[in-house]
Amino acid sequence: MTTQLSEHVLELIAKARIISFASWQDSYPSGVIQLFQRAEEERRYLSDGDLEEISAASSKNEGLINTAGLLRDRAPEIIDEARQQVLAQFPQITQPGGELYPPKRAENCWRDFWHFLRCITYGIAGGSSQFTSAEGLHYMNLLYQELQVPLEAMIVGLEGIKAASFKRVLDVEPETLAPYFDHLITQLRAFTYN
Repeated sequence: MTTQLSEHVLELIAKARIISFASWQDSYPSGVIQLFQRAEEERRYLSDGDLEEISAASSKNEGLINTAGLLRDRAPEIIDEARQQVLAQFPQITQPGGELYPPKRAENCWRDFWHFLRCITYGIAGGSSQFTSAEGLHYMNLLYQELQVPLEAMIVGLEGIKAASFKRVLDVEPETLAPYFDHLITQLRAFTYN
């Protein structure tokens, strides 16, 4: 991949927004949904203030809201652990000739891991495992095809994010958290390359 991205790739990046809060209208007041949307537009994790507002609007999800904050705080180590898992399973992937070479390609994939976890934390905080946009995922699939992103390695990374997250959340049952991770893993598994 050259450092200069084509116009087509830049268009795909702009359209590959995989989050949607459309199905949440019945669960939260519009102000809380706007809070989620603002975090997504700014491509950041939910802040403590955001999480407090969400909790005030829906105390039934308090345990999950706290979990979203914990995962946000532990994101660097979760992502690092997932990255190590990918490198262990695909030892040549970042070497010359590997699918994540040159280093900029690898950095972009590790950044995607950070965004995957961010999106999952939105679902967890919102108590909805259905947090993706079919349209955004379609464009992400096209983007991954265009850039020849190693899909198998990305899925291993997402599985690694799930495992690393479970290790750090001891007060929530894995089966409670699994649907949030599995939803995104399932979406990526459905990607097809021509």
